[in-house]
Amino acid sequence: MSRLDPLLSATGLRKSYGPTVALDGAAFAISPGEIVAVMGPSGSGKSTLLHCLSGIVCPDEGEVLFEGLPVSRMGDAERSRLRRTAYGFVFQFGQLVPELTCLENAALPLRLQGRRRNRAERAALPWLDRLQVADLARKRPGEVSGGQGQRVAIARAMATGPRVIFADEPTGALDARNGDLVMELFTEAARETGTAVVLVTHEPRVAAHAHRQVVVRDGRTLPAANLPAGTGDAA
Repeated sequence: MSRLDPLLSATGLRKSYGPTVALDGAAFAISPGEIVAVMGPSGSGKSTLLHCLSGIVCPDEGEVLFEGLPVSRMGDAERSRLRRTAYGFVFQFGQLVPELTCLENAALPLRLQGRRRNRAERAALPWLDRLQVADLARKRPGEVSGGQGQRVAIARAMATGPRVIFADEPTGALDARNGDLVMELFTEAARETGTAVVLVTHEPRVAAHAHRQVVVRDGRTLPAANLPAGTGDAA
């Protein structure tokens, strides 16, 4: 697949929760190695778009394609397998498993893929080191700060070498310095490995790391702004 071809795309997405319309004909596309910032006011449909793109929920109408495969028409087991093998997830508050150590949390997706514990932890540890939390490897989430836990969650997302990372306000719990560190890591992964990053954020400083910005308003996606990575202002 060329880096110019969409790795993940969606057209005509509609999703309602009861009488509330979350998405109303949204569209999206991202290519390998691209970072796209999804922006918009609270309640505009940003997170619902991310959940539909990643197969966490199915749209009521429309289609999501990953490498040409119709994600929106897959069964639960197929979508679950796709999330384990091809996708990485980072949410605002980490969502670490409290009973596991930080290293065990970072290695968890690899364990779910069937790797032995020692091999999974050896593969995950370098990511903790790159995010400057390797010294917390044997601590549990309740023993570390919110920002440290978020960096562990990011290491967990990166450890599997995902094709797409879905990041929902990934720097919300971090200070500016650590937020920049995280975005530099995402940028490096996109450049070196071709990982695509779908980044939901309301922070102009974070969105400035993206190649493009897509604005969601009232469940609809507005035309994207083309930006050189590392420059530009949020719409």
